[in-house]
Amino acid sequence: MSAARRARSRVALFATTSAAVAALTLSACSSGGTSGGGGDTNFVTGNNGIATVSQDNRDAAPELSGKTIDGEQLSTADYKGKVLVINIWGSWCPPCRAEAKNFQTVYEDVKDQGVEFVGINTRDTNLTSAKAFEKEFGVTYPSLYDPTGKQMLRFKKGTLNPQLIPSTLVIDREGRLAARALQGLSEERLRDMIKPVLAEK
Repeated sequence: MSAARRARSRVALFATTSAAVAALTLSACSSGGTSGGGGDTNFVTGNNGIATVSQDNRDAAPELSGKTIDGEQLSTADYKGKVLVINIWGSWCPPCRAEAKNFQTVYEDVKDQGVEFVGINTRDTNLTSAKAFEKEFGVTYPSLYDPTGKQMLRFKKGTLNPQLIPSTLVIDREGRLAARALQGLSEERLRDMIKPVLAEK
């Protein structure tokens, strides 16, 4: 092989490797789902990245149930009549770590206003990592332990289903999907998701 051909081969290999690394970096906290919002859906994604659905067009959220990280039994059906915030997270996910204290702060502020928080811990292959995450960030609300992602599969496509990690959902008092974010959230954005649903009659 000539020197010129060898040089071209090295350039091609470098480009291929760089593209692969970039793809892995972008999908590091992805669940592998595809983006929603196409087709005949009733939700609108605002320029803040938060998708919302009007009260007249909301889909029922599935019941999520199972054991929590602490070994307790939990069912989201028990929270009907309250606004429910669901956060999908993993201890291995940098955006999840960045937003964890924001969620705990907002939870402490709104838990006496008829708002409940439930986490779904996914892709952590052992409880030790999940418990260490909660301890590190002072998380006091419960999280379902879902290492294989079965809870996420209960949401229908075409609705405000969680597709990435982290994802956050707000469920209204009637148990319907009202808002979704497919990104890490600041305190301000999380409050912006909750306030309109909490204000509903």
